Amino acid sequence: MARLVVLLVSMVFALAACAPPPPTVGPDGKPLPRVYRIKAGDTAKIQFRALDTVNALRQAAGQQTLELDSKLNAAAATHSRDMSVQNRPWHFGSDGSSPLDRVQRVGYSGILVGENISETYENESETLAAWMQEPATRNVILNPRARKMGFSWFQEPNGKIWWTMVTGS
Repeated sequence: MARLVVLLVSMVFALAACAPPPPTVGPDGKPLPRVYRIKAGDTAKIQFRALDTVNALRQAAGQQTLELDSKLNAAAATHSRDMSVQNRPWHFGSDGSSPLDRVQRVGYSGILVGENISETYENESETLAAWMQEPATRNVILNPRARKMGFSWFQEPNGKIWWTMVTGS
């Protein structure tokens, strides 16, 4: 009897091992998206990685590097969460606020240069790369007047990430 149980268990494991792996490529031939999960303690690491990437892009374009600004980070975080609540990526808050209103609310004393937003499942590097592909969002990243940067996000339980980048002088 014990041999029969061992044989049956072995067969179950053998059959389970025969199951094909999940597909990694979609019907269009492109890789399937993977959910990028952000852990609670990753905030500073992600913000500095984004800053390093932005500064490398700016240096390559002959522009001055940026510094992270805590007030701009706060404005970006507020807007990312609000976009999730509204379930749409756009530059106006649910209360009608503009990017200028949001940086003033957090006490930023400089001048708003620009704001980039995104709704995606991609990480910060992929999001920055996508912004560099479009003239309007690339201009926010490379604007010569910019000296400060805020960068933040809100991730929904399903993995969707709402990214916001704010630049100021």
